[in-house]
Amino acid sequence: MPSFLSLFPDARTSCRPNHVACSHPEQALERDSVGAQPPAAYTSQYLLTCFHLHCCDVDIIGESILLLGGPHPAPRSNLPFPGLTPPALDALGSVTHEMSCALCFIAKGTDPQRHGRVGRESISLLASASNKPPLGSGPRLGSLGAVFIMLKSALGAGLLNFPWAFDKAGGIHSAVTVELISLVFLVSGLIILGYSSSVSGRCTYQAVVKEVCGAAIGKLCELCFVFNLFMIAVAFLVIVSDQLDKLCGSLYEVVTGLPGSEMPYRWYTDRHLALVLLCLFLILPMSIPKEIRVQKYISVLGTFAATYLTIAIIIKYYTMPSVLSRPTAMLSTGTGSWASMFAAIPTICFGFQCHEASITIYSSMENQKLSHWVLISVLSMIFCLIIYSLTGVYGYLTFGKDVKADVLMSYAGHDVLMVVARLLFGVSIITVYPIILLLSRSVMQEPLMRWRQRQTGTVSETFERCSRYLLSILWIAVTLLIAMCVPDISKVISVIGGISAFFIFIFPGLCLMFAMQSEPVSFKTRVVLTAWGALTLVCGAFIFGQSTTIAVMQLLHKI
Repeated sequence: MPSFLSLFPDARTSCRPNHVACSHPEQALERDSVGAQPPAAYTSQYLLTCFHLHCCDVDIIGESILLLGGPHPAPRSNLPFPGLTPPALDALGSVTHEMSCALCFIAKGTDPQRHGRVGRESISLLASASNKPPLGSGPRLGSLGAVFIMLKSALGAGLLNFPWAFDKAGGIHSAVTVELISLVFLVSGLIILGYSSSVSGRCTYQAVVKEVCGAAIGKLCELCFVFNLFMIAVAFLVIVSDQLDKLCGSLYEVVTGLPGSEMPYRWYTDRHLALVLLCLFLILPMSIPKEIRVQKYISVLGTFAATYLTIAIIIKYYTMPSVLSRPTAMLSTGTGSWASMFAAIPTICFGFQCHEASITIYSSMENQKLSHWVLISVLSMIFCLIIYSLTGVYGYLTFGKDVKADVLMSYAGHDVLMVVARLLFGVSIITVYPIILLLSRSVMQEPLMRWRQRQTGTVSETFERCSRYLLSILWIAVTLLIAMCVPDISKVISVIGGISAFFIFIFPGLCLMFAMQSEPVSFKTRVVLTAWGALTLVCGAFIFGQSTTIAVMQLLHKI
């Protein structure tokens, strides 16, 4: 049986939800309508319902976090609903979501494309509006803001691994080629997710996947989301451990005047002990509270640290004496084998990953036209490509085959430029880690709350607090234990890159394929887009299998 909404093909794209149900209570959003202002002649027939944004969007992009939004009271509108009496409106309140959308257009009796987007809530909810809001009430995200947040979501600790990835890919030519090919799929995934958000009316990645692809795939998305955050948390602790080691060496050089490599081993100088103390006395207290306040303002340090590191690496390339005398044999600028080229893909996936945040960013934008979102996606990915490529090229040219998995570990401990970079990355990671824990804890705590509700009929504050404390302590303890055993960051990034393939390739491909089964498009368009979704899905499955298998084998071999 065809969908009722398919009889009104413009309803799905013209209607935008005023109330968007998110997948977690902490992320529940009630958004202002942002549809185009109707012509004056049709104002009396234009249905517009605005709600009050009572909490913030929380998004993570790879390892970079931003909290958006705030309370924006919006008055409601009292607009006539021609052709339907109040009892009829009450009776229509129980109709399904799709029928509500279509009846909205029937009741208006006008061309939906001339009215922009209208609320897709139930008819009774629309009829209860009482005051018309001013156009554009409540702040919305502009183009520049969207590009900046996309960059902030993508740029972060993944930058440290790019010079090493350039070496493993077989040189500059091979690595840049893989980047350019990957860029097509990266941009495609962002566009598909924006389209899926407009179709489903959801504001988070997990909610969109669940709405478009079904509950089973939605559960898989939640599991991948938590595991991805878990591995990112491990990677952050590995990076902090590396920087603590270098900073201890720098401090030893300043105090004694001797090279850091000659520092004798003492139990109190062990970086593992320093990492344990850091987690116990700094990260844990910041992670326990329900809400994150200060960290959301400091988290911008991740983007600043990444930009600073790129500039510092370029400066060091032109100023380090050892670079001028480096033999060309230390570099490989030719095309490597296919196997070596694939070695760079996990790092690229981890570095460019901003897809989980893209839906929240799209939902917050003032201009939600798909063509505008395409422009935002392309510009953001091109800027990221420039930053990552410059870091990879100059870092690789500086150290050649001797480059470390964490490029900061390749520089001397007393190098002032790099000491600043280490401090910036350390502070940004320490402030972002609690936000990662908050996001993952909200996903894990939700089934516990539902189970408690079924068992006792209510969830006490004591149970919520105990479960929050227990989950936070377990999360930090397990990630800390793994971080202390991992030899270097490249092994963790390989696993993260494999999981990132789900968010960049697999889930967007599935969303496109499922959407094409129900959307009113031509047969040719449906076939072409379904084929592209299948290709994206296959590529993602291959990348996940290849990168994860290699990472696990390398990790077991090292340990």
